[in-house]
Amino acid sequence: KLYDWADVACGIAGVPVTGITGIEYKDDQEIKNNYGAGRYPVGYTKGRIAASAKISLYQEEIEAIQRQSPNGRIQDIAPFDIIVTYMPDSGIVKTDKLRNCQFKTNSRSWKEGDQWQIVDLDLNLSHIDWAKK
Repeated sequence: KLYDWADVACGIAGVPVTGITGIEYKDDQEIKNNYGAGRYPVGYTKGRIAASAKISLYQEEIEAIQRQSPNGRIQDIAPFDIIVTYMPDSGIVKTDKLRNCQFKTNSRSWKEGDQWQIVDLDLNLSHIDWAKK
């Protein structure tokens, strides 16, 4: 059986989040070919790793998180970790950790006929601890 959304659980700063509708995260590393004699690379080097993430939450979940802010701005909440746990039927649990996260954005967008508000929030983070075997 492959993973599905019901297998994914998220926690922000140690608190389980149920009002989440999506999470996206990745890291990119600079990798550069190095050339010498001839037309083809003779080796490569690796540089910086840059992590990025985005989380989608119901407005009510954001308001609950916002209450932790000293001034009501979620961007002013101290850095926190987001734990993403994969719990498939196989019972083999995998956990990724998004480290030192901060909210970069906070917004709302309503239009006629909307029955709920899902907000996409960009995150700043230092790095990702990917699940190990």
